[in-house]
This record gives sequence, structure tokens and C-alpha cells, in this order.
Amino acid sequence: MPFAPEHASLLAISPLDGRYQSKIDDLRPIVSEFGLIRYRVIVEIRWLEALAAAPQITEVPPLSDEARAFLDRLLDDFSPEDAAAVRAIEATTNHDVKAVEYWIKDKLGPNTELAALLEFVHFACTSEDVNNLSYALMLRDARDEVVLPEIDRVIAALRQMAGDFADLPMLSRTHGQPATPTTLGKEIANVGARMLRQREQIASVEMLGKANGAVGSYAAHAITYPEVDWEAHTRNFVESLGLTWNPMTTQIEPHDWIAEFFHGLVRFNTILLDLARDLWSYISIGYFKQKLVEGEVGSSTMPHKVNPIDFENAEGNLGVANAILGHLAEKLPVSRWQRDLSDSTTLRNVGLGVGHGVLAIRSAMRGLGKLAVDPDRLATDLDQNQAVLAEAIQTVMRRHGIEEPYEKLKSLTRGQEINAETLRVFVDGLELPDDVKAELGGLTPDRYVGLAAELAKRFAAG
Repeated sequence: MPFAPEHASLLAISPLDGRYQSKIDDLRPIVSEFGLIRYRVIVEIRWLEALAAAPQITEVPPLSDEARAFLDRLLDDFSPEDAAAVRAIEATTNHDVKAVEYWIKDKLGPNTELAALLEFVHFACTSEDVNNLSYALMLRDARDEVVLPEIDRVIAALRQMAGDFADLPMLSRTHGQPATPTTLGKEIANVGARMLRQREQIASVEMLGKANGAVGSYAAHAITYPEVDWEAHTRNFVESLGLTWNPMTTQIEPHDWIAEFFHGLVRFNTILLDLARDLWSYISIGYFKQKLVEGEVGSSTMPHKVNPIDFENAEGNLGVANAILGHLAEKLPVSRWQRDLSDSTTLRNVGLGVGHGVLAIRSAMRGLGKLAVDPDRLATDLDQNQAVLAEAIQTVMRRHGIEEPYEKLKSLTRGQEINAETLRVFVDGLELPDDVKAELGGLTPDRYVGLAAELAKRFAAG
């Protein structure tokens, strides 16, 4: 059955390229096949320029300004049509990196100066020299241009919420049961602080690269130009790309840094998943209402429904992201002897792992934007759970030397319906100073929040 080009998204196997493609458009040029081919072209061109900058390699003289401008235009103007031309060459070569080399040679051929240097395109390189640097550039740009800005948006939103609700009392729940009160802002701050720590670890991962040949020993380099300090040369080259040089590798850069990066993303995603489930639960008990979206349907049969679909979407995509990223982090650092090819097909899925994570963050952000706190519901919940003050009373009793304070409060409250009057009567019967009795007698759950507000405001202030 023929399909028109505009129906291409309907034929996509991955939802990132189908249903959700518009939601990650900024990521697609970076982690797609087009992006990989483009980064390969960048590496090959910059390697040729690096060879021309080495005075010992006389066969590749310094490039003229015109030649450099020509190469820069080749990179700046690289288009999907160019990537398609590379793929067309690959149909003959059956080798993706060799196809890039041939495409570059075709492009350089009309330039007299560069045409003399064609055989120094891909000089002394194994495919992995190009690929490891290309994936490093891809993941660096994905992190810096898309992932970190999205993480920062979430953290900024949580800072705002932590400040806005720093003083809003809320009943805690441990084991799903009523527990010591807190404030909504403090609970939001808890999550934001966790995210911030992972954000810094993700941002600090060094993205490594190598350009040392077939088994990492510079064999072809050294036999051809023994007078070149190839370690210094490749270090300068790798660092010129904005990456960190790895001096010790086999044929492949061992991908340990990718595991570090992906494990960092997994930890962040897990924290976001924790938040999504908690907010879903708070919505279900009425702490939050959801702002209505005109035209949106909650249920195909129940007209009244306003479902927390954004947090559910985030939860589902976070699970997919972590499954992919976790597998990549475990698999990529493992390679038989000097290399096997299992990393090659595996690496093609990095965009899926990153993409599902970005999609999840954006879903969660939409959910956060729809939340409206119901202070009355929070206040009612606190008022109906006076027993949570038992902790305060028994702890003060300890200070004043009253025997078995925990046991006395346990007997009074555990499994019992307790109201404010019950507690006041109990406190009045204690041998405590009058001022302490007055303080405990006037204590209410909404005032028993400790330093929660201060903690929330501290996070909110950054």
C-alpha cells in the first residue's frame, strides 16, 4: 500500500519519530542519523585541518584562508540532502564511515588546493576514531543544548513552587499513613535539591575522545611520520573539538564516560519519576486540582474526568528512557579483546534513551503548569488528624522527665479517634510547667511544622 510523504510519521516504528516527533524537534537534528553523519563530516574535516597544521607533515601544507573558508562552508551548509547523498554512497560501500570519506572527497575535488589532499582525508584513521568523536560531540550537544536546559526548567519550576508554598502546612504521610506535618513547599524543595545534585553530576561528566588508530597504538601514524609527536598532536585535536583526550584505548574509546553520563540521567529520571508519582497521588486525594484545558477530554465515557495524563505520560517515558539508558550504560563499556562490533548497533539507540527522557521532562512540565493547590483540602486533612501531635507531646514529656511518655501517648492515640479536645485534656493532666502546658494545649497540626518553611525558602532562594 503506497503512502504519501506526509504520512511518514504514521509509518514510524519509534513514537519519537512518529506520534511525538513535534515534541522533540530540537533534539532530532542532534541525535538522528542526520546528526551522526553531520558530526562524522565535522570530525573528518577538522582532522584534515589538524594534519595541515602539523609542520612535519609536509605533504599537507598549511591551508590558505580560501581553503579554510571552503571547508567551513561545507560544514555550515551541511543539509539533509547531503546526508542522503552520503547514504546513497553507503548503498555501494556498505560502510557508513567510508561513505562519509568518499562524499567529502567528492566535495573537495573541484577545489584545486584541497583536491591535492584527498588521500589525507581519513588519514591513519580507523572508523572508530571518527565514530567515538562523533558520538561524543552528539551527546555533548544534546546535553548542553537540550537536556540541561530542560532539567534547569524543572528545577526552576520547583524553586518557584518551594517559595510559593513554603509556609503552606501539609499533612505528611509515611507508609501511606498520617505523619508529622510539613509544608508543601518543603516537600517540593526536597525533590528539587535531589535533582540539583544530579544536574551538577550530569554537567560535570567529561566527554572523552581518541584518535589513535586501529588498536590505540598509533601504529599507522608512527610508521608514516615517526617525526610527529602523535600523542601531543591527537590530544590537541581532540581538545580542539571541546572534548577530553583519552590516551589509553583499544580500537574503541571504552565508553566509560557514556556510562557515567547515562547513569546520571537515569538517576535524574528516577527522581523525576518519584515526583510524578507523588504529584499524581496528591491530585488523587485533592491536594491539587488541575486547570482545565479547553477541548481536552479526560475519559471517552466519563465526561467529568480530568486525568493527570501528563504525569502518567512522564512516568511511562521515564521507564522507557531508563531501560534504554541503563542497558547502554552496562553494555557499551564491555567489548571483546581490542573490539567487537556490538557497540556499533547499540550506540544507534542513544537518541532513543535521551529522547524519551526529554519527552518525559516536557510532559512533567506541562503537568506542573496545570496544578492548582487546594489550601482548604490541605487544612481539612490536617484538622482531621490531630493524633499527629502525639509526637510533639511525648517528646516534650521526655524533656521534663515524665516516665513512659511514648507508651502513654501510644495508649491514648493508636487506633483511636482523637480530636483537639482529647489532647488538651491529656496535656492538662500532665505534670508540666504552666507555660509548657499552654504551648502544647494551643498547638495545632498546621503549626507543628518545625523548620519546614525555612528549609523550603532556602532552596527557593538558590
